[in-house]
Amino acid sequence: MIRAKRVFKDQIEAASALYEAFPDDLVSKKPVLLSASLNSVFLVDEIAKKLKLNYGILFTEHIYSQVNRECIIGMVSETEDIVYLGELINSFSISMDYLYGEASRKYEESILKNIYKYRKGEKLASLKDRDVLLIDEGCETGLTALVCLKSIIGLNPRSLSYATPIIATDVLESLSSIIDRIYTVHNIADFVDVDFYYEEKIKLSDLETISKLKESKYYLSLEGESIDEI
Repeated sequence: MIRAKRVFKDQIEAASALYEAFPDDLVSKKPVLLSASLNSVFLVDEIAKKLKLNYGILFTEHIYSQVNRECIIGMVSETEDIVYLGELINSFSISMDYLYGEASRKYEESILKNIYKYRKGEKLASLKDRDVLLIDEGCETGLTALVCLKSIIGLNPRSLSYATPIIATDVLESLSSIIDRIYTVHNIADFVDVDFYYEEKIKLSDLETISKLKESKYYLSLEGESIDEI
């Protein structure tokens, strides 16, 4: 366990460290790799190259409070699953009508747009009876992980594991009860935020992300292949 200090130069270094945390038999199981966000694409692509496994992206969006537009109260995924922070919902007296209305709006305006932009309109294929490894660049509150895990579980995978270079200690403990396996390098008490732990985090614009995906030999969805074909 560590506290407030930077631990990785960038996602390349983080990917190498996370790769070392994987068991030797991981590749033989040929899991489906899923990026937990567009922000995680750079890291996931680096790991995919090391594992020589293909990957897709699970799209999600934040839901913000109408009282404080910078306060995240929940998330919605491309399978229209929703998770939310009950204590904030109660604290701000936010109605369920507002929560579900915002989730629907985010799905229509942002998630569907990203599905067409990054996956040519193809929806996430069935993961039934597949081994799935969800990968994230970092885990602060666990909201992104939770909504992704909820979506994947609903698609009936054979097994579901989660990998992230850095994770808050309390989140690690809570996620451990709902997932088959968690791979991580550092669990951190008093977690600051994900970007803090990267000295020189590589950030991609939308165009740079599309370019990286097109150039990657491990991301197939831009060409219309489904995950079942990976």
